[in-house]
Amino acid sequence: MTTASPIAQYKNPAEIRKAGKQVANQAGGGTVAAFFDLNKATLQAVLPKHVSPERMLKIALGALRTTPKLMQCTVESLFGAVVQCAQLGLEPNTPMGHVYLIPFDKKKKDRGQWIVERTDVQMIIGYKGMLDLARRSGQIVSIAAHEVCQKDDFEYSYGLEESLYHKPAMGERGEIVAFYAVAKLKDGGHCFEVMSRHQVETIRDNSQGYKAAVISAEKYKKPLDTPWANHFAEMGRKTVTRRLFKWLPMSIEMATAAALDDHAEAGIAQGLDNVLNGDFSIDDPDAPGLGYEEASEETVNIETGEVLDSENPEPPAAETDSKHAAKFSDVAASMKSAATLDELNEAYDLAREVKNPVHREQLDALYQQREAELK
Repeated sequence: MTTASPIAQYKNPAEIRKAGKQVANQAGGGTVAAFFDLNKATLQAVLPKHVSPERMLKIALGALRTTPKLMQCTVESLFGAVVQCAQLGLEPNTPMGHVYLIPFDKKKKDRGQWIVERTDVQMIIGYKGMLDLARRSGQIVSIAAHEVCQKDDFEYSYGLEESLYHKPAMGERGEIVAFYAVAKLKDGGHCFEVMSRHQVETIRDNSQGYKAAVISAEKYKKPLDTPWANHFAEMGRKTVTRRLFKWLPMSIEMATAAALDDHAEAGIAQGLDNVLNGDFSIDDPDAPGLGYEEASEETVNIETGEVLDSENPEPPAAETDSKHAAKFSDVAASMKSAATLDELNEAYDLAREVKNPVHREQLDALYQQREAELK
């Protein structure tokens, strides 16, 4: 059975373009799909030949389901992020770990209280995505990054005769003491960068996202939940790879990815809502949509997209009344009774109205389970 294009439900494509200015959850899932479908030619123009625009759009719409808060972003910023991912040749929010799309709340103070002014999309380049871009640049034969542990045999030296030797210990290697990234260049020779654990942790401690996570953990007496706490080795490899990038012959894609990641790390808007209108420029701090006003009170959690007041961070959302609990039960029941993927997606669209983070996680897990059953 052939499925009709999402555009078919609209009499005038101009209506869809106008809807691009709306927040996705206000426009509705059908309008988001129609907007993406209408601008499919833009994707076709920048995608590599082996990747179809249909596949990229499917991945992008899947990201909205696995990260429902992305529906609080504007439709055009979501599509702009997808286009930028396509230009880099990286698939967002997949197990490949190339790049992640996350919601990023821009807040301002109003009468002494922080309020959300808007929610933007941020692209976080993953460690594997950086390596993939480097390999595709045409100037690098191979590139890799590793952690060094206490019991490893490791030596390096800089100067006129640089050298690097690493033989990991078998069995228990001990604690991580350093990281390094090394690249073999096309024209011969190698380029490498070594960072001590202390250097990496200093960068971590200055990260806006890590600061916010620490504040939240201390405030609410809960375990530290951040990639730095959960995947320290991978974050360390990414950090030293980013530093190595500065010394490598960089392609435009590598330079763009590094700049996007720097913006995200610093808690600065990437301006992805300007991709379609041609005003997007990651290198221009004065480009429309790029850059947030400095506010020393703000701490940005790039892992959750939340901007926190460092003195008085807002508490996490919680459902305390029976009305919210009933909403969770209704959504879960609808998802369990769905007989087709369309019915499941329609039921899952209502999950954004469930505010309790625990309930949201349960609905996300239920969606993935039911999606696998109905495929």
